[in-house]
Formats: sequence, C-alpha cells, structure tokens
Amino acid sequence: MNKVLVSLAFVAFAAGPASARQQATTPGKPTPKTARPVTPATPEPPPPAEAVIETDQGAITVKLLSDLAPRHVRFFAKTARSGGYAGTTFHRVIAGGIIQGGDPLSKDESMAARYGTGGLGFLKPEFSERPMTRGSVAAVLRPNQPDSGGTQFFICLGDQPSLTGKYTIFGEVTEGMDVADKIGQTPVDGQKATTRVEIQKVTLR
Repeated sequence: MNKVLVSLAFVAFAAGPASARQQATTPGKPTPKTARPVTPATPEPPPPAEAVIETDQGAITVKLLSDLAPRHVRFFAKTARSGGYAGTTFHRVIAGGIIQGGDPLSKDESMAARYGTGGLGFLKPEFSERPMTRGSVAAVLRPNQPDSGGTQFFICLGDQPSLTGKYTIFGEVTEGMDVADKIGQTPVDGQKATTRVEIQKVTLR
C-alpha cells in the first residue's frame, strides 16, 4: 500500500511542472515582449515665409509659396539652413529673360565647364498654372526630365508665358528686382556668365 502511495505521489509531482511547461509553450499564445521606449521624431520646422538672397550686387527678397509647392520650399529652406547656397553664383544669364543660380559646383571656379549640372535630380515636379511672370522664382530642370529639380533655381526678369506649367514656381520676388535686373546685365559668353556674381548667403524668415 505504501509503495502505491509513493508511486502516485511521484506521478503527481512530475505532472505539475510538465503541465506548467506545456501551458507556457501552448501554440497561439505569444510570449509577452518588453516594450521598448519610442524616441519621438524631431518635428520639422514650419516652412519659412520669406528668403533673402544676399549677393555681392545686393539683396533679393523672395516670398516662398509653400501652399503652391511645399516640397520645393522645404528643400530650398533645408539647403539654405545648411549653408548650401553660400558661395554659389548666378552662372547663367539671359538678358531680359532669366538669371540662374544655386549650383553647388559653382563654388569651385575650376569646375566652370560643368556649371549648371550640379545639385539636380532630387525633386518631383509641382507644376501649376500660375503664370511665369516677371519676378517668378522656379526650379531648374534637366532637359526633358521633370523629376530632376534640386538646388538650382531661376528668377524671371520678364514675363515668360512659354514656361508656364513646365517648371515648378516656388517663390516670387517682392523686393530687389532692381538687383536681379543688374545681375541680368552680367557679361556672358553665350549664356554663361563670365563675371562671378556670388550668393553670399540665404537668410530665411
């Protein structure tokens, strides 16, 4: 009789832990995980309302059109905050037409043959039907590549109706068109400026 009781007691003792192990590994019941703290994302600063392009010929104030082209305004502001425009030039000039600048390659005079090719290929277009009028500020594109916007931009010195809807307008000059006109008189070889007109910095506000 004592042997039977001992045997039953052993079975009961052995069954207890086994049942607990089985319960802990029952399929369909995931093992609880310790939650990891989530680092909050740094909020993006609000888009600036204006940019002041300070050149060695004077300052040009641009109203930034974040409602019309938010991606382009954010990219322009990001480049300005990082100092990306400081030391670049208005390397392309069409008298009475446009002045073009913002190419990071134009910081280096030894790269003059490649001016106009740098800083492109980052942005999809945000075309609109806003007229391309005098004072419009728009993104430069590679020929026949609408997804090639970047740091380069141009300022219209006169109305350019043939460009409406083909380039992303992201700003308009509110002060300093006389400075833009002066830059538009820079001597050129073809359309390439032969005198450096340097952007000293772009201030956002």
